Amino acid sequence: METKNRDTLPAMDSVTDIPARRPRVQLQPGRSRRLRGGHPWVYSNEIVMDQAAKALPPGCLATIVDAGGEQLGVGTFNPHSLIAFRLLARTPETVIDQAFLADRLSHALALRQLLYPRPFYRLIHAEADGLPGLVIDRYGEVIAVQVNSAGMEQLLPPILGAVDQILAPAAVVLKNDSPVRKLEGLDLYDRVAKGELTGPVELEENGARFLADLTTGQKTGWFYDQRDNRAAVAALAAGRSVIDFYTYAGGFAVQAARAGASRVVAVDRSEASLSLASRSAMLNGVDVETARADAFAEMERLTAADQRFGVVVADPPAFVKSKKDLAAGAKGYRKMARLAAGLVEAGGFLLVASCSHHMPADAFADEVRHGLATAGRSGRILRAAGAAADHPIHPFLPESAYLKALLLQLD
Repeated sequence: METKNRDTLPAMDSVTDIPARRPRVQLQPGRSRRLRGGHPWVYSNEIVMDQAAKALPPGCLATIVDAGGEQLGVGTFNPHSLIAFRLLARTPETVIDQAFLADRLSHALALRQLLYPRPFYRLIHAEADGLPGLVIDRYGEVIAVQVNSAGMEQLLPPILGAVDQILAPAAVVLKNDSPVRKLEGLDLYDRVAKGELTGPVELEENGARFLADLTTGQKTGWFYDQRDNRAAVAALAAGRSVIDFYTYAGGFAVQAARAGASRVVAVDRSEASLSLASRSAMLNGVDVETARADAFAEMERLTAADQRFGVVVADPPAFVKSKKDLAAGAKGYRKMARLAAGLVEAGGFLLVASCSHHMPADAFADEVRHGLATAGRSGRILRAAGAAADHPIHPFLPESAYLKALLLQLD
């Protein structure tokens, strides 16, 4: 990872965006209803893609107008993306500059400070926080920024300037390695934009301490979205044996051990992830066994060995990474539910989750039911939940409700 030491981050001149000089993107006749109704996206097949529109640089700021020329807002435009226009403000005269971005950051920060007493959370969750294509996670004095659209890539200098203005962090890491960037025509890269990182950073969640690797770790280093589900599992763990499949950095495992579990096993195929989990267990003064293995293979091995656990957690990476993967991914969730359910002792608990955007909640629940039935298990759903409150859902964008988790007691 490239490392650069900077005292401050770059800002953008406030006069760069001049509303009167912005290009205009025109909607096709009859295609403004969804945007007027609150949706923050406009798809490429809803826009007049003439030569002028196609020639606009990806990620440029543009004013969107209806077929009659009425201005409906300002946003970023990428003529080469399916999601061609992403709304930033419904007032076309709004100037998109560092001051605008700092205001959005300030509002998001006020909400998180109301929700959480300590500075460890997702600070910006894209559309729901009014900054489509942008994710910012906070680890105390270290900030991880992920840009997933051409528009946010163009706005990266003022974004970093706004982060410095509002938070003055010691370090900022750009985690721009998400495959979704390829759909926007963007390169993948990671780098330190400010300060220096010498190793994993420490964070706190539900009173527990963890280590997150912001250089080579998954996503932005930690999955804050499972905060509430981890607390729910920990509340059931006292005196029970717990196994945490796809543990990554030990989120469920360590919190279960802190809650008084009699035994905790963390399973992952990554040695680096298991090392983080072990170090986090040490930070909290608890014992967590680790097993490096493929989750399905380990489930089958434990079943053959007639092992059972009081709590089983299966929180995998996305099985459905695109719509074409839906059928195969659905079978994966069904198999996961079947194998995991077989490891739960009578009266014990099972948490299964999906972070796949393309896996609908009802379809996920159906696959879990099929898996339970095949395993010959029944019981009751105690909790059907999504992400924690620092991952808010845009009210007109159901696609942003990506996380599904079911907590069950099995007979």
